[in-house]
Amino acid sequence: MQLKPIAAKKQWLFLRNVVFFTFTSFGGAQAHLALLLKYFVHSSKFISEEELLELNALAQVLPGPASTQTLVGIAWKVGKLKLAIITFFIWILPTAAIMTFAAISYALLDQKQKFNDILEYIQPIALGIVAYGAYKLGNKVLKTQVSIFLAVGSVVATFVLRNAYVFPIAILVGGMISSAIETPREETDLRVKLFSNINPKKLIYFLGALLLFALVGAIINRTSPFSLPIRLLENFYRNGILVFGGGQVLVPLMFTEFVQMKHYLQASGFLSGYALQQALPGPTFSFTSYLGALSMKNFGYGVWGQILGGLIGVIGINLPGLILVLFIVPFWDDLKKISRIRHSLSGINAVSVGFIIAAFVLLLIPMGFNWLFLGIMVATFLLLNFTKVSPPIIVLIGIFIGYLF
Repeated sequence: MQLKPIAAKKQWLFLRNVVFFTFTSFGGAQAHLALLLKYFVHSSKFISEEELLELNALAQVLPGPASTQTLVGIAWKVGKLKLAIITFFIWILPTAAIMTFAAISYALLDQKQKFNDILEYIQPIALGIVAYGAYKLGNKVLKTQVSIFLAVGSVVATFVLRNAYVFPIAILVGGMISSAIETPREETDLRVKLFSNINPKKLIYFLGALLLFALVGAIINRTSPFSLPIRLLENFYRNGILVFGGGQVLVPLMFTEFVQMKHYLQASGFLSGYALQQALPGPTFSFTSYLGALSMKNFGYGVWGQILGGLIGVIGINLPGLILVLFIVPFWDDLKKISRIRHSLSGINAVSVGFIIAAFVLLLIPMGFNWLFLGIMVATFLLLNFTKVSPPIIVLIGIFIGYLF
């Protein structure tokens, strides 16, 4: 069925904003949320702010990359499955391609100091974006004593525990507290309607893929040229199911498995790639394309094998989260009508604001009292909050200044 002209124009505008978002999304998942508000709510009205916060809350309680799942969820609401798939590939492929090339041309990382000098001012700009996101979401979400308590609690838990598990646990506890306090006694019973929409075959496919990859990897002889790609696919897919909390959780898991346990690559190679990833826009999960490509290189595979490793890494780690969000978003409107789930969203959003504040502080500490960087950060915040200057313009100015000086 051919799209109506208005619908087609809206989808092209949406994809244009996806491209802008992809190439300006520095600063990690917290800054990404601020940019999602900027590109898809405030400037273009593709969805409402409430819908974005609900999708973000949903992504927070699902395993996988939260920014990717939120963006794909927005795309599904705008243009259903086709637009969601196109959006997914626009979002993940540019950074994945750069990271794969970095793994293939590992010697180029010796020049990373020059590259970092050019992008020197990106960090304070990213901090300004994070601060803007915390401010905007805080105004929207922190309206009750319970929500303020949950936000402060998540900040404290982040600093005190310093553990990857604080993220899913805090999200779960926040949702349970707000659900218990805010849910009225009369529970809207929509469970029959909701679960009648769930196809159990999809759940079987989801878990069956993991078992299949693991089985094939175990059967194939480890000396076979097909062994490592299959084992890598199982590694990435399994971690995509288990990772809650985004890139900050993914990296220590990958380091433990790929460097310390399985010795697919050396610690120096891992850390050099991660440093490069931090200077690039886009999803942190694209770091896995670097891991896949370098693992293949270290086991004697040629350029095409390394490209395959890069694809295996980025697709394998993202596939579980993509399947989950496309599985749930179509009946999310029914799911959120269950009052206990609906009232849990305020607690989840409050905890998310706390995580943004904690991330801002943790990113700010290494900068120290660098007045130039602090000034750039404040200027970025003020520009985003009080003007219509687009984030791409600010980022390009930062890159240009870094190149000149």
